[in-house]
Amino acid sequence: MKILMVLDREFPPDLRVENEIEALSRAGHKIHLACFTRRNAPADETTESCHIHRRAIRDLTYKSSVGALVFPMYFRFWKRFLVDLFAMHSYDAIHIHDLPLLKVGADLKKKYRCSLTADLHENWPAYLRISQHTRSLLGRIMSPDKKWIRYEKEVLQEADHIIVVVEEARERLGGLGLDPGRIHVVSNTLNREHFHAGEASRTGTDRILFYAGGLNYHRGLQDVIRALALVKDALPAFKCWILGTGSYKKDLETLTAELGLGDRVLFHGWVPYDKMTEKLMRADFALIPHLKSDHTDSTIPHKLFQYMYAGKPVIASDCAPIQRIVRETGSGKVYPSGDPEALALLLRQLEQKDYREMSANGKKWVDQKYNWEADAKNLIDIYTSNSTKEK
Repeated sequence: MKILMVLDREFPPDLRVENEIEALSRAGHKIHLACFTRRNAPADETTESCHIHRRAIRDLTYKSSVGALVFPMYFRFWKRFLVDLFAMHSYDAIHIHDLPLLKVGADLKKKYRCSLTADLHENWPAYLRISQHTRSLLGRIMSPDKKWIRYEKEVLQEADHIIVVVEEARERLGGLGLDPGRIHVVSNTLNREHFHAGEASRTGTDRILFYAGGLNYHRGLQDVIRALALVKDALPAFKCWILGTGSYKKDLETLTAELGLGDRVLFHGWVPYDKMTEKLMRADFALIPHLKSDHTDSTIPHKLFQYMYAGKPVIASDCAPIQRIVRETGSGKVYPSGDPEALALLLRQLEQKDYREMSANGKKWVDQKYNWEADAKNLIDIYTSNSTKEK
């Protein structure tokens, strides 16, 4: 099949999209990907796995995306772009990444009689509810929660297939009355072929807690810092490395200074992927301290499986999918979200034997179950069924 994927951001990078393109291309499908560019990237680029089409987007149009359900300027940009692509390349299927552009995909499905797959990386209405840019009065006017909830339910009815990343998301959409037979789980598991972490190299007597990712309030790092303040005398060897950047970084740095943890919590800023994995292998434990919400209870981060495969015991808050997998696999410890005292107690109770067992369990479970090879098969099966229907 000839498949047009649509991603409403710059590409690359996007680990999930890259894995999907590679899997479908290896299965014999021809993949084109449409995305915008704000960095003057080439309008057309051919890689080993796909043909990338980029269109420059004006700042005003880009910023209007948050209000797309109120002012459809953003939808018009994408519809013109994709209609032009269909005119040049006849596609059998359109594959929309995430909820916002699904309406455009539904319109094109009707116009060109192609199949439509909705690939939901996350619970989009719930994501908007915790996003900083939609919590202001203007944000609520431009991106009203009720409109997005209604939009999600209505536009997903038009999709032939709906992809989600965890069973919890599948159950949520089933609760909206969507046909469970159209909902498929293709998770954010690890592509072992491309993950090269190297050998573990510990950092002497220090016990390093490792975090890599966005620095936003809902990531829960403030609870980690407060927990470290509670154990700084009892556990002087514990330190925390924080890699990444984001809107909440200054607040975290201020909190660190106020609690006298300047020598315990180290902010490394944005670090290239290969350097990130080097630091990961020097750490003792890996953190996923996300605040529990409708959003985090229905998605899963790639880094959970990276940490497990690297043999790093995971210390995570009790967001439903993360808690389920960590407890199933015995690859880490879970504490109640938003509870620094409970996290501090967990840190006090960690023992060396726990580390060895959790480390071995994580890698074993990724090898046996939580790997991209298994999820790639689920993805390929969706398009195999599409091809069968066409015949």
